[in-house]
Amino acid sequence: MAVTALYSAHFRSLVRLAVLLVRDIATAEEVVQDAYVALHGAWRRLRDPDKALAYLRQSVVNRSRSVLRHRAVVEKYAPKGMPDAPSAENGAIGELERSAVIEALRALPARQREALVLRYYGDLSEAEIAHAMGISKGAVKSHTARGMAALRSVLEKLS
Repeated sequence: MAVTALYSAHFRSLVRLAVLLVRDIATAEEVVQDAYVALHGAWRRLRDPDKALAYLRQSVVNRSRSVLRHRAVVEKYAPKGMPDAPSAENGAIGELERSAVIEALRALPARQREALVLRYYGDLSEAEIAHAMGISKGAVKSHTARGMAALRSVLEKLS
């Protein structure tokens, strides 16, 4: 009966106190409700029932602090937003560009195509390409340069 009387007399003022602390009405009401539930459970252990309002205020402040700590932790470890995804148009243009490059590569002589693919797709050094193709490093440089010039020429005509 005493908890009900405290509730009727002080609920709104305790909610206002909690709102000032947690800056959210719904959370403030929850905090105050939890404080009243805790008071009801601890009523028999309360030494001085006249200090029940002080107990409630302290409980509201402590629970509000807990809410704020929890929010800080949630914000700190919240997943980061996804980076801006390219548009569908961007993807379509990229696909067209890739297919144009592949078509241009197919038109190159075999040695130039091999040298370019090993260099730029396989990320091999000139020495590694020379070993893989069974040619000299000078020939790799020559095939790569000629292949790039031919690709550039074909792709400039497309754009």
